[in-house]
Amino acid sequence: MDRRTFLTSTVLTGTALAALPTGLANASPTLTRARAVRATTLDGLRQAIAAAKPGDTVILANGTYAVPSGRPIAIQGKHGSDGASIIVQAESVGGVTLTGSQGFTFADSSWVTVSGFKFRQSTMIDLTTSCNHLRISRNDFQLANTEGLNWLMVRAEYSKVDHNHFHNKSSLGVFLCVEGPGSAGMSRGVHIVRNYFSDHTFGGSNGGEPIRLGLSGRSLSDAGAIVEQNLFERANGDPEAISVKSCSNTIRDNTVRNSLGGIVLRHGSRSRVEGNFILNGTNGIRMYGNDHLVVNNYVEKVTGAGIVLGSGSVRDDKPSDSPESRKGNDAPDRVTIALNTVLSCGTAIAGETMRTLPPLGCTISDNLLVGDSGRQLVDMPFQQGITWSGNLLWGAAGNGNIPASGFTRKDPLLATGSDGVRRLTSGSPGINAASKTYSTVTRDLDGNTRSGKADVGADEYSTTAPVNRPLTPGDVGPQSA
Repeated sequence: MDRRTFLTSTVLTGTALAALPTGLANASPTLTRARAVRATTLDGLRQAIAAAKPGDTVILANGTYAVPSGRPIAIQGKHGSDGASIIVQAESVGGVTLTGSQGFTFADSSWVTVSGFKFRQSTMIDLTTSCNHLRISRNDFQLANTEGLNWLMVRAEYSKVDHNHFHNKSSLGVFLCVEGPGSAGMSRGVHIVRNYFSDHTFGGSNGGEPIRLGLSGRSLSDAGAIVEQNLFERANGDPEAISVKSCSNTIRDNTVRNSLGGIVLRHGSRSRVEGNFILNGTNGIRMYGNDHLVVNNYVEKVTGAGIVLGSGSVRDDKPSDSPESRKGNDAPDRVTIALNTVLSCGTAIAGETMRTLPPLGCTISDNLLVGDSGRQLVDMPFQQGITWSGNLLWGAAGNGNIPASGFTRKDPLLATGSDGVRRLTSGSPGINAASKTYSTVTRDLDGNTRSGKADVGADEYSTTAPVNRPLTPGDVGPQSA
């Protein structure tokens, strides 16, 4: 949450001034004329928002408020600035519950933060394309369980969604969508960080994703979104916990645990999937499209395949294609799958046979694959478009159809850490054994520096404590640091 010093306090019609909430009075020398206004009614809140200037904070007293139909809390024509956002917040985190058909609406606004609310409304919250640099922080989302209702739509560029909890949905609909202008655009630069997505139980085959970045018709547009350090638990509404349908995104350092959903690059190109943990679920990482980098990920005890390099119904989507035609699968070209650790999954690395176009120019190198009895580590039906090298295999599972030149079979000498992650130990044959160099990969799964010749798998052997580790509920959501 943004914290400021409030040296001036103002009482507006319909508001009552009170002491600032604890923790909001840390000094900030650049904001000497910021105001704090405390409202005790929805009308007072509306007046305070209408009068707010850059650097001001508007505080709504704790309680439950039924927002009347047709009279939402409008944030319209409000512009803070970089370093002096307008903040609209609950008196304490989670202390204000908003019910009714709508809560906040947004239009023609920038550098505005909404923080600390419990949203219990029956319609979607929409950050519209007329806005930019909005922040939705430390809120609790449990909207109406209406069929087809998406809960938060981000169309405003350079917006941030952080430290929220999205939970308990059993119907068709997505927790968090990122789209953009028109029918083909994407909002750029959206940052999704430290959120907790839990308990999506929709039983259909499609349409219950926690996060969806784009749509088929928007898949050729660059989004440049960063999705990092989020936790997904019991995300069972869709096989895709993070569904990427746009270009140039970064998906890193997230944890997906006990979920049907995995991380899927469904449409688009040039995305990077790095440093994620997928644990005790059904689906791992799956990809279509071109020029992706999938590196430093840790996938363990997934009943399906840990990593899937898809097949295609089209070779490349083009701008001239109709949005409908882009609903197919773009065969992967020039995808690199490297330095990942896949343990005790149904299959470690697999392909697909349901479509006819194979991957082309793809590389699968320097991954650590360990499997249990009765399973195959590799099941790749299309081999002609893939270069294999430096992979380290071990365990009772068979090698599968990985080419003999693409792997060695040796005990990697793993040990389980206090966080449950199995890492290399001293003397492992994976140390300094990578077959390739990776100039853009400067860290490992733990956040430690990779230097010199890389170690095989997601972990670069080190005695340094991990910086990146599997997330728990205490690490994310409204009350976390």
